[in-house]
Amino acid sequence: MSDHAPIRAVFFDIDGTLTSFRTHAVPPSTLQALRALRERGVRIFICTGRAPEQMRVVLDAIPVEFDGIAGVNGQYCWSGDTVVSSSPLDPADVRAIVAWLDAHPGVAASFGEADATYFNRDTPQMRALWSSLGKTAPRLSFVDPHTRLDHAIYEISPYVGQDQEREILALTGHVRGVRWHPDFVDLIPADGGKDRGMEALLSHFGIPRGQSMAFGDGGNDVDMLRYAAVGVAMGNGTDEAKEAADWVTDDVDDDGILHALEHFSVL
Repeated sequence: MSDHAPIRAVFFDIDGTLTSFRTHAVPPSTLQALRALRERGVRIFICTGRAPEQMRVVLDAIPVEFDGIAGVNGQYCWSGDTVVSSSPLDPADVRAIVAWLDAHPGVAASFGEADATYFNRDTPQMRALWSSLGKTAPRLSFVDPHTRLDHAIYEISPYVGQDQEREILALTGHVRGVRWHPDFVDLIPADGGKDRGMEALLSHFGIPRGQSMAFGDGGNDVDMLRYAAVGVAMGNGTDEAKEAADWVTDDVDDDGILHALEHFSVL
């Protein structure tokens, strides 16, 4: 049941989409669907807020080869050993955010680079969320961000509510915030987002936007769901994601990905 061009590329968020927040695993039906897509010649991609270094723990749990990955909410994209696109935060904005964190010693934040991910400090709130991710939780590393200000930083994720998020954004010139969890915000370039990552990977493989499909569940998936020819929100997704999608499928734990691919005759 489809009035769109044949789907040649499908993009997947990780947490809450490919992996379950309940089991921290990829449902068998989703693995079946990923393998079936590859067998049909459909390109499959991950499009995630996670930094490149945080991907290994996830990829090890998904025994399927992906054609490419858009990491840090689309700011750093690669396929195999090829870097497809790279859009770091403005260094002046990084310094402004670090200065704000210096003035708020109770706030933890993670920093995402191409080959390193680290927290500025250890806090109970950060530990609680890290533990909630179970076996898909990334490795913990602590580094003084002042020692990395000359590095390309693609994303900073402070553990703040929306009021403090607005406070931080007011100090920057080219930054916006996207969320996939209420406890923290991913700060990325103002002109960045998962849609930019999709655009870069589609261009790299010569696939038109009109033949793309995307699955997501959170606020940071909104741009991706709108950009795709077919945007599908998970049943367990946020209202924001569902409003941005063309269709809402079942929960990740109720075979939502497989059902949507069948619904749109991709499988």
